[in-house]
Amino acid sequence: MKVKVLPPVPDSLSRLEEARKGVPLVPNDEESCCARLMRDADVPAQDTAKEWLTFMRGLGLVAVGDRGYHRTRTDPDLAEAFLEGVYGADTLLAIVEREGPVSEAAAFESFKQAIPEWEQSRYDDPGAVWSERVTRLLGWAALFGLVEQTDEGYVRA
Repeated sequence: MKVKVLPPVPDSLSRLEEARKGVPLVPNDEESCCARLMRDADVPAQDTAKEWLTFMRGLGLVAVGDRGYHRTRTDPDLAEAFLEGVYGADTLLAIVEREGPVSEAAAFESFKQAIPEWEQSRYDDPGAVWSERVTRLLGWAALFGLVEQTDEGYVRA
């Protein structure tokens, strides 16, 4: 399963590790995990904490089961986990490889065709939602070393 939700892109990967440490090793319910992320990892709001939980689950850093969310004990290759576990990451990387250097706006224009039809009808303004997701995808891809941002746009790293 791939996740679509991405939290805002931090300045460094240490923020991801900080958020991961905010999730308990012993499973706990979503609400408790969100409260812990807000308290221990300085996540500003419950909705943002949910984004972090979902994103980390896509990366294999967090798992969810019958008893709730818990931190995994594995250390996956984050770039590979990002491409495998986050919806659109592989598509966006292919766009950057094919069209780079590419701006966020140009990447979104090329990415539009990969947005499922049901997702387009799910939001009042799907363009705004998915434009933000593409921006976050590019930011996380850069943080994981898959792309780099130049003056001309994003290119494959």
